[in-house]
Amino acid sequence: MGLGLVAFLRRRRPAAEPAAADPAEELRRKLAESRVLADEPDPAEEREVTVDAAEPGPGGLEERRRQVHEQARAAVEQMKEGA
Repeated sequence: MGLGLVAFLRRRRPAAEPAAADPAEELRRKLAESRVLADEPDPAEEREVTVDAAEPGPGGLEERRRQVHEQARAAVEQMKEGA
């Protein structure tokens, strides 16, 4: 009975995968592929406006800063009332 079980298990064992020729070579190939992809321009990046090329919004920086501070103060007051 023991020999039959061993034979059955050996028959069901999946075939071993062939070993990679050279793991280092496979890594070099993947690295070369990623470098090619990294060098290609991304169409989405071409449409982006950099910070130094962007125009300030209406009212300027000081007006925007004042609005942000007012919103923050209002949020703090709202939190204090809820506590």
